[in-house]
Amino acid sequence: MKNISEITQTIKRPIKVVQFGEGNFLRAFIDYQIDIMNEKANFNGNVAVVQPLERGMADMINDQKGLYTTVLRGVQEGKTVSEFRKITSIDSCINPYHQFEEYMALSTIESVRFVISNTTEAGIAYNEEDKLEDKPQASFPGKVTAFLYNRFKHFNGDNSKGIIFIPCELIDKNGDNLKKYVYKYAKEWKLEKEFITWLDNACDFCNSLVDRIVPGYPRAEAKELEEKLGYTDNLLDAAEIFLLWVIECHNKTHQDELPTDKAGLNVVWTDDMSFYRTRKVRILNGAHTMTVLAAHAYGLDTVEECTKDPIISKFMHQGIFNEIIPSMDGDKAELEYYANAVLERFQNPYIKHFLMSISLNSTSKFKTRDLPSLLGFYSKTGNLPKHLVFSLAALINFYKGTTIADGALIGHRGNEEYKIQDSPEVLETFKAIYSEKKPVANTVLSQVDWWGQDLNKIPGLTGLVDYYLNKIESIGIKETLIEVING
Repeated sequence: MKNISEITQTIKRPIKVVQFGEGNFLRAFIDYQIDIMNEKANFNGNVAVVQPLERGMADMINDQKGLYTTVLRGVQEGKTVSEFRKITSIDSCINPYHQFEEYMALSTIESVRFVISNTTEAGIAYNEEDKLEDKPQASFPGKVTAFLYNRFKHFNGDNSKGIIFIPCELIDKNGDNLKKYVYKYAKEWKLEKEFITWLDNACDFCNSLVDRIVPGYPRAEAKELEEKLGYTDNLLDAAEIFLLWVIECHNKTHQDELPTDKAGLNVVWTDDMSFYRTRKVRILNGAHTMTVLAAHAYGLDTVEECTKDPIISKFMHQGIFNEIIPSMDGDKAELEYYANAVLERFQNPYIKHFLMSISLNSTSKFKTRDLPSLLGFYSKTGNLPKHLVFSLAALINFYKGTTIADGALIGHRGNEEYKIQDSPEVLETFKAIYSEKKPVANTVLSQVDWWGQDLNKIPGLTGLVDYYLNKIESIGIKETLIEVING
């Protein structure tokens, strides 16, 4: 069979979007929506993708001329639905570590209006070592600041050449945080006041919330799908049918320029996204992070398997309804309705959402997704939520390793090795804890940089985490889980 790039014509359009991140999620979420806007709303714009890390998928994307297929499947109103779509909205993918001049040239394209990103929860962060003359800067905000400054100079501070940022990283106020670091770099690099004025007047940093489960490349059934499609595609991207994008703007919405409504997309433009974010992050994402590391140690590999296993599914259900929802403010009935819909989405038989994929950067994910529920439950009841505390112990157990190879800490599940992926600082800390036999619970909970506070100061938390760690070691993950769910 021929490759998709040999039988599908690329469509040249003005580059209107620069996208930081080339992974499965953005391709099945953002680039998919832009493809539909091109078809149904005359957006007439393509995406120039920037690979945010030195190693990534740029070569693979360019080899296929930016073309790939989204495989969307799920259940809607009780009916099985599937959709295969050839995506033609990506112009090219640039690796700024090897194509720095090409990357900076993107900032001089007059038609560019939006920057969209997903650099993981750890991506929007400040690196004090970044300098303007770096090619490129190490951090995502550093790259953005250099990009904007070059655009400002190229267009002589023309306010009509400003950029609208819509970050998709799953952190609270992602746009506000990105803006904060851009301004911080501008100050540290002593950039002229006129540049700051241009940022204020010409650019907008929106906050956004994304909701679509994207397992990515369907490895187990790729050959079968390619036979059905009639071509090979090394970038097949599987996702669920459901999609929600909430965009919070500060002064005005931008749907006149990004016509999501005319394309019939499920996009909410609002001046306050707090309800949508809290509901999604703490219930959907929180359920994932609370469950997957324990389920992996238990022997499971996908989210669907979690919903079918009587022990893991009961643990997940109890954690959501007995701890996460009671920790939250808002209408309980509405939150429970959303939670039941989420559990139904987890049961999607077409989604092979691997636990190891969700495990990426679990420390920052726990801080964002589950720690607020743990602290909220304790604040409201005066008691520790045992499912969430156990999930923290399961995280620490998952990160048990003494060897780092190819940027990953090596863990073991029985005789099987697995790669633990997180920031180098997190991996080195866990390696030191287990190599030097430090007090595990106390040391992990004391990492203020990870959690935003010393969790040892929460009465009883260190002891309960230590208790569950010892139980996992002595009687195993399954029996410990049974103890948790049986109270």
